Amino acid sequence: MLQHPTVAIIGAGPAGLTAASILQQHDWQIAIFDAEPSAQTRDQGGTLDLHAETGQLALDKAGLLPCFNRIARHEDQDTRVLDYRSATVLAEDLPAPGEGQRPEIDRRALRELLLSSLAAGSVRWGHRLEKVTNDVSGKHRLNFENGRSECFDLVIGADGAWSRVRPALTDVQPVYTGTTFVELWIDAIDVRHPALARMIGRGTMFALHAGLGLVAQRNGNGHVRVYAAIPVAPNEGRRPDIALAGITKNGLLKRFGGWSEGLLRLISDADAIAAIRPIFALPAGLRWTHRPGLTLVGDAAHVMPPVGVGVNLAMLDAANLAEALVSASDWPLALTQFETMMLDRAAGIADNAASGFADMFSADAPSGLLDHMNSRRA
Repeated sequence: MLQHPTVAIIGAGPAGLTAASILQQHDWQIAIFDAEPSAQTRDQGGTLDLHAETGQLALDKAGLLPCFNRIARHEDQDTRVLDYRSATVLAEDLPAPGEGQRPEIDRRALRELLLSSLAAGSVRWGHRLEKVTNDVSGKHRLNFENGRSECFDLVIGADGAWSRVRPALTDVQPVYTGTTFVELWIDAIDVRHPALARMIGRGTMFALHAGLGLVAQRNGNGHVRVYAAIPVAPNEGRRPDIALAGITKNGLLKRFGGWSEGLLRLISDADAIAAIRPIFALPAGLRWTHRPGLTLVGDAAHVMPPVGVGVNLAMLDAANLAEALVSASDWPLALTQFETMMLDRAAGIADNAASGFADMFSADAPSGLLDHMNSRRA
C-alpha cells in the first residue's frame, strides 16, 4: 500500500470541508487553506436546499446527517411561481411530509456544521493562493499572496468559480450567461412586512417575464434574500457588476415597469442592496488532461448557473473523492478514476442546468419553469 500523501485542500467551502471531514476520519493528515481572514469574515450567501441523493448523502458519508436534520429548516421547502403582473399564484410545489424532502440550511450554518467535525486548527485562514507550480521534489508547490509557500503530494482545488488551482490544469475560464442578479435583503419579514411574507410563502418564490425575474428565498430567522435578475449585455460595461455599480432601488424599479406593485415591494421595501452578482458558468462537459496529484471538485471543476444543484454536486464530488482515496491501495490511480467519473457525471447535469437557467430568463418565461414543476409532480 502506498503511503498516505500529504494533502492540501484549497477552499474552506462546503466541498473542501466535506472532503476534509472524511479524510480526517480516516486519519489522513490534511491542510485546508482559505483566503478569508476567518470563518466569520464574509457573508456566506443565501440558503441551500440539500438533496437526499447528493448533499445529504455527502453529509451522511461524513457522519453529519443527524446533526444536519436537527438544525435544517424542514418547513421552508415550498416553491411557488407568481404572475409578474397580478402576483397571483400560477403554480405551487408543496412537498408532503416525508416526500421529496430537500430541507434548507443557511450557508453559514452549513459551514459551522462542517467545521465542527474537524480538528482544531485544520483551516489556515488568510491564505489566498497565488498559483500552483511544480517543485523540484516532484510535489506541487503552493504559493500564497502572503509570501508563504508549501509543497504537497496532492492538491485538491475546492476554491470555487474563480479557482486559482484550475489554471494549473486548463486555461478555460467561466463565461458570463448574460444575466446578473442584484441581491437585496429584507430582515424580520414576518414582523415588519407580513404581506410580503405571505406572498413569498414558506420557501422560494419566482416571478419571471421576458428576461427579467424576481426571486425571493427565505433564510433563517426571518431573513429573506431577493434576487432581481436582469439582462446585462457585456458591452454595457467592462464587467456586468461595474455596469450596475451604484444602482439604486429606484433605478432597479425602473427596469421592472409594468410589474405588480406587490412584487415591486420586494425591491422598494428591501433594507439594502447587498451585492451585484453576474452569473457565470463553465462550458458543459469541460475536460482537462489529468495531472498526477492535482484535481478539482465542485465549482472549481464545473460551475453551473444557480438552479439548485451546485452545492449539492460539489459536496458529493468531495465525498466521492475522499472515499476513493481512503479505500484505495493506489491513491494516484484512484484519483484518476475519480476525476473521470466526476467529469462524466457533471457533463449531463451542467447541460440541464444551463438549459433550465436559460428557460427561466427566456422570452416566454415562466413556461419552462412551470413545465418542470408539472413534470416533477407527474
